Amino acid sequence: MPAITRLLLTPLVVVAIVIFATACGEGDDGDSSSSSASGASSSSSSSHSGGTLYIGGIPDQDLAILEDRFNILATYLSEKTGLTFKYLPSVSYAAVVTAFRNGDIHLAWYGGLTGVQARLAVDGAVAIVQRETDAAFHSVFVAAPDSGIADLEDLRGRSFSFGSESSTSGNLMPRFYLSEAGINPDEDLSAVIYSGSHDVTWKLVEAGTVSAGVLNASVWKRRVEAGEVDETRVTVFYMTPGFYDYHWVARPDLDEQFGAGITRAITDAMLAIDPANGGIEQAIHELFEESRFIETKNSNYDGIAEVARGLGLVE
Repeated sequence: MPAITRLLLTPLVVVAIVIFATACGEGDDGDSSSSSASGASSSSSSSHSGGTLYIGGIPDQDLAILEDRFNILATYLSEKTGLTFKYLPSVSYAAVVTAFRNGDIHLAWYGGLTGVQARLAVDGAVAIVQRETDAAFHSVFVAAPDSGIADLEDLRGRSFSFGSESSTSGNLMPRFYLSEAGINPDEDLSAVIYSGSHDVTWKLVEAGTVSAGVLNASVWKRRVEAGEVDETRVTVFYMTPGFYDYHWVARPDLDEQFGAGITRAITDAMLAIDPANGGIEQAIHELFEESRFIETKNSNYDGIAEVARGLGLVE
């Protein structure tokens, strides 16, 4: 049984590896965290209380994409509610959960696992909105076409990259489906890397740094459609069944802190986003990967919590 090598790549190490192997200088998750976001507009007059409502999101992909996504949403929510919304970027999944627990972030975009962790950390926190696609989300396993890897069983003895250790689609559910296939990543793989980001994972496989990896199916689809992926060097060999994943979680004290009904107002504003209206609503729709928001509830993620407990990731 091979001795496993476990590496948690720091952002600078990831960038160095990818640049060296591919001569590609594109920025990746967590390289730096500019401490301020520039896209939130001032609020208009409203019946809601004043103050700044801070939003956050797990750094699951390229930081430039996340800056655009959350800053433009902050602008939209400011216009719709009369409050000032601002985006606070973060370099790690755990930091977004910690900031939510401490009240530094009031509204956060989480994956299934981090959403569970946030609600365990803040009693009364509530899942309010998800995308339609998040009710049946998928992970994709990728490898080089000539690697000889055609199914999960072929991963035995190979090097492998997960995403963040706190990622639902980049670690939690892939581990579950690997175990269903009889693969224990900590014993059956020759080396395991945690890249920290879906974008970094496929680049590591494309560069030949690892034999295979797993990432968010939506991120993969968008990068392929954008022509960013060299599919002669990395391609999908397995897609998981669907599971609940990304969603917005609100702190339980929003109405007390920002005015009665603000949680409902935020929910309604997100549900009202319609790309047919053009402008900012179309832009938000595109930045959230062209899937409309629908209401959700905490119990939708009970299955995620059960898997996480089985792997010792939550109590």
